Amino acid sequence: MRLSKLALATSLALLGTSGLGQAPSYPSTRKVEQVDNYHGTRVSDPYRWLEDDNSPETAKWVEAQNKVTFGYLEKIPVRSQIKQRLEQLYNYPKISSPSRKGEFYIFSKNDGLQNQNVLYIQKGLNGSPEVLLDPNKWSADGTIRLSAFALTRDARYAVVGVSRSGSDWQEYQVMEVTTRKMLDDLVKWVKVSSPAWWGNGFFYSRYPEPKKGYELSTRNEDHQVWYHRIGTPQSEDQQIYADSANPQRFHLVQTTEDERFAILTISDRGKGKKGNSVYYRDLSKGEKTFHPLVADIGDDSFSVVDNIGEKFLVETNHKAPNGRVVLFDPAKPGVWQEVLPERPEPLESVGTAGGKLFATYLKDVTTRAYVYSLSGRLENEVAMPGPGSAGGFGGNFDDKFVFYTFTSLNYPPSIFRYDIATRKSSLHRATEIPGYKAEEYETKQVFYTSKDGTRVPMFIVHRKGLKLDGTNPTLLYGYGGFNITTSPSFSALRIALLERGFVYASANMRGGGEYGEKWHEAGTKLKKQNVFDDFIAAAEWLIANKYTSSSRLAIQGGSNGGLLVGAVMNQRPELFKVAIPQVGVMDMLRFHKFTIGWNWIADYGSSDNPEDFKALYAYSPIHNLKEISYPATLVTTADHDDRVVPAHSFKYAATLQERQRGQAPVLIRIETKSGHGASNTAKQLEGTADVYSFIISEMGLK
Repeated sequence: MRLSKLALATSLALLGTSGLGQAPSYPSTRKVEQVDNYHGTRVSDPYRWLEDDNSPETAKWVEAQNKVTFGYLEKIPVRSQIKQRLEQLYNYPKISSPSRKGEFYIFSKNDGLQNQNVLYIQKGLNGSPEVLLDPNKWSADGTIRLSAFALTRDARYAVVGVSRSGSDWQEYQVMEVTTRKMLDDLVKWVKVSSPAWWGNGFFYSRYPEPKKGYELSTRNEDHQVWYHRIGTPQSEDQQIYADSANPQRFHLVQTTEDERFAILTISDRGKGKKGNSVYYRDLSKGEKTFHPLVADIGDDSFSVVDNIGEKFLVETNHKAPNGRVVLFDPAKPGVWQEVLPERPEPLESVGTAGGKLFATYLKDVTTRAYVYSLSGRLENEVAMPGPGSAGGFGGNFDDKFVFYTFTSLNYPPSIFRYDIATRKSSLHRATEIPGYKAEEYETKQVFYTSKDGTRVPMFIVHRKGLKLDGTNPTLLYGYGGFNITTSPSFSALRIALLERGFVYASANMRGGGEYGEKWHEAGTKLKKQNVFDDFIAAAEWLIANKYTSSSRLAIQGGSNGGLLVGAVMNQRPELFKVAIPQVGVMDMLRFHKFTIGWNWIADYGSSDNPEDFKALYAYSPIHNLKEISYPATLVTTADHDDRVVPAHSFKYAATLQERQRGQAPVLIRIETKSGHGASNTAKQLEGTADVYSFIISEMGLK
């Protein structure tokens, strides 16, 4: 049958309204009579059974949901094209900054589409690189990754951390570097740990061995510090520190570069405290006890940067929300000497190398880098190629130069070498992406006003010559939490959208670290709604300034950003066409009951507290879904996510499918053998292709 022009236009309009035309038929999800009493408020939780991700019933539900989701995605005509284009864009060498131990340099490289990065070693900066570790050979499907790597000072031995299927749990092995031989040493039950060498062994953090019959992922209490000596079984390891009276504390030990001191850091975020305490132990004197630098845990953070003889350089936000650096002298414990005073801009990072102090600050979310003497005297600024993000600058005390990486939204990550003596930077290695021309794209930073009048920054990138007519497809990204700065950084995969006319916007909301601790604190606990207001205001600004319209606006966020997407689409469902909540924290009343979820109480508060409960219940994504029309939604999670457990996404998707009254689809994509992030390159590309093709399809784009 031949359609008239009017009928054809109407048909196309309908296709643009609802993607493939209609929502799929969802699997049936059993409901149970589960009601909890929170301080007098009764809250139903009918999908509680989905919290058991090891049960056969949950496994069948996952299989059924994936069948519907992938059946829907497979019908999207552009899906295979997007996948192919992403593979083309990502197929370029990706090389890290080199780090030095003794006469050797270490760096990682991915030739393009390798599932895991390969670790290389070379003698001298101009030596011939040799493969040191190739995780691609560890498994047939490439889902075993290198999670930690720590060399001894003489580069004779290395701790090799291994993680499987994207899990946060690790096992440590020991490699003899010259022979590339793995020794018999095996350290298990490792999580939230950074191996620190001292003498003939290393310090590490772990949890107790799980009791028989218990899943490893359920054991996240009683974090301990141990010492392992090379060539001995783990059963002979020495316990260095434990505190069973406070089972939800983290305990981490680092050693100073000269291995004279062991530094113990303790945090207690499960009790809602944002800060930490710090202790030290003089290993050169054979001390067996730790002495306090800061004994009490509050909301102030402290981090030992380095030692200068018997004194310690400490980075802290104590009495300085934007951060500062002080010198602690154990001989004068009550005196803190100011080295880098607090500035109007937040201190982003600080490190030492070559007898200098390197510090980076954030000026409206872009990096400014400076070199100081160890006493705090400013020597010079390190000029950046432009507004963007830079990181690195650390090194050894006898280094003559340091490396740093610079990137921005349209500037691929490039490695620079800074010569300490001449105070000049030079390009060490540029990233070249076949076919990509930075001059074809435009990046800008804008500022908009949130609901309460707060000025919020946002970065935007798109093709040059963009017409502000309100029709541009736009992807708005956000995070807004845990003092994490959403820096302007490059993504080769994002080009697949930009070259199709998309606008990409990244909002720097409260809750992050963009403007120091006050900015972070303004988006936490009882003030969390500020984050959602900031994100909604970003969307409204993009629409008001004719970048896009509600029918062409997609939103995306992962983890805490997944919570963000779930909350704002509840509060303003008509504002967005497509929503992509990824590995999100969706049940704000029970998040602290799974794995290390209690660690987030410092940012979110806890439903165990009556006042916190009211705030959490008011925005919790699962508990605020109504029987209305919601945007097209693709929820993503993974079966091995032991950080934000998949139960959050399972229960959320089931509830949203039940409440959705519009025709837009509600799908959940559950990755296998993957964790809080993609466990290998193949899974990353497949997941991104599905997200991008879903957005394009649901917007009705060609």
